[in-house]
Amino acid sequence: MELEGNEYFIDLLLYHRGLQCLIAVELKITEFRPEYAGKMNFYLSLINEQERKPHEQPSIGIIICSSKQRTIVEFALRDISKPIGVATYTLTDTLPTELRPFFPSNEELVRRLEAVTTALQGSTKPAADE
Repeated sequence: MELEGNEYFIDLLLYHRGLQCLIAVELKITEFRPEYAGKMNFYLSLINEQERKPHEQPSIGIIICSSKQRTIVEFALRDISKPIGVATYTLTDTLPTELRPFFPSNEELVRRLEAVTTALQGSTKPAADE
């Protein structure tokens, strides 16, 4: 997004059909910091002004961090009137069993990537008459 000649990049911008609103998602690899709330508030103002359609509801912000301290989050969001939530994530080395049917195995992923690489290399070879 652009404002006053400066570019701003939201990590993810989604649309919720049921709520009829845009959802801005910021992904952080650190613990929640108060400045993240200010940045999200800025993004939501910008989205609501530049992107939101007249029939849509005001945008929602979600900040996903590695961890958070509840009191710090509460103080950071206390006087912000826009809907902003803060969530945490957990890293794991294995894919949960219930999600495995939705993703290819490591071997299948390698096979697919090799096929794409081969196809791309074939499309970049110069023609015989060049």
